[in-house]
Formats: sequence, structure tokens, C-alpha cells
Amino acid sequence: MYVMSGPLVVRGSVSLPETELMWRFSRSSGPGGQHVNTSDTQVELRFDLAGTEALPEVWKRRALERLAGRLTGGVITVRASEHRSQWRNREAAAVRLAALLAEATAPPPAPRRPTRVPRGINERRLREKKRRSETKRGRSARDW
Repeated sequence: MYVMSGPLVVRGSVSLPETELMWRFSRSSGPGGQHVNTSDTQVELRFDLAGTEALPEVWKRRALERLAGRLTGGVITVRASEHRSQWRNREAAAVRLAALLAEATAPPPAPRRPTRVPRGINERRLREKKRRSETKRGRSARDW
């Protein structure tokens, strides 16, 4: 079990305590030579989103709703194996989890307020259409 040097900051002053993060290590595929057969460099970071008390209730509800497809029993799992060292994979997994939770807990965008097309722009568009049709009509072969 790996314990981080501090809490994982999600956004602002909200962070996840390291006691709620569950780490698992396994052998990773890919380059590494003889070293790859002896070290557990792949990192799997699990976080119990449904049972956490670290997130505000509104954020938790929002995240559970938005990440429903990625959850397994209320637990979100992030895997990292792109680096050859376990330490860098731990950092990558932690950053990925923080980014995922920050995006999932972000407030919804402000509703779009419908606006009208300004009259000047509409008139200019119609003038341009008229001019273009005159140009094309002038190309017809009836005067030949």
C-alpha cells in the first residue's frame, strides 16, 4: 500500500485524504527489458466516490451522475502504466484522478440566452445576395 506525501487536491480547497485512496500495483506490459519481469510498475488507483465524506454533497451527487458509466459499485478506478517507473505512474494516476473529478464536479455552464441577429447584419446579407444574383444573371447568354 502506497501513501502519498499529502492529500490529492481536486479543485480549490477541496482535496481527497490519502486514507481514502486505494493503490494496487501489478506488472506492466511494454518496454523495460529484464526489469519489466521483476517490478510492479503498473498502478491502479481506486477511490470510493459513493462512500466518501471528503467531497461536498453537491459535488458528490454531480460526480456520481456524470461518471455513472465509469463507476463499479460506486468506486472509480484509474490505471497508469505509460512510464517505466512505479513512482511516475503513481503521479500520473493521481493527476488523472484529480482531473477526472475536477471535470465531473464542475458546475454546469450558464444557460444560453437567445439573441437576435442585428438588423444591419441581416440587411447587409440580403444586399450581398442581391448583388450576387445580379452578377450571375448578367452571365446568362440571352444577349448573344
